[in-house]
Amino acid sequence: QVQLVESGGGLVQPGESLKLSCAASGFTFENYVMNWFREAPGKERELVATIHKIDDTTDYSDSAKGRFTISRDNDANMVYLQMNRLKPEDTAVYFCYALGPYGRQYWGKGTAVTVSH
Repeated sequence: QVQLVESGGGLVQPGESLKLSCAASGFTFENYVMNWFREAPGKERELVATIHKIDDTTDYSDSAKGRFTISRDNDANMVYLQMNRLKPEDTAVYFCYALGPYGRQYWGKGTAVTVSH
């Protein structure tokens, strides 16, 4: 059974940091491009960060560049999102998304991040 389970969300103040984790199981993790998306209230889900499967190259949205870092541990089947200098506009539910061979794709259920005083 395929599972993506996010954790690490919470309530933080502006300027603080959070590290999100995504535990993957039920598929060959190393063959998948791993991504973090987020969905803010009233907005469409957007891609935040991507880490590729072979050379671990990364891509970020403009809002994430310079503040967020995506990483993966293929031995542990984990993907992470380190978020620094958080802003109120980063408030959203953050989702882990796996994209693999033959168009296979999986979503986690999300973890909520709230950035507020």
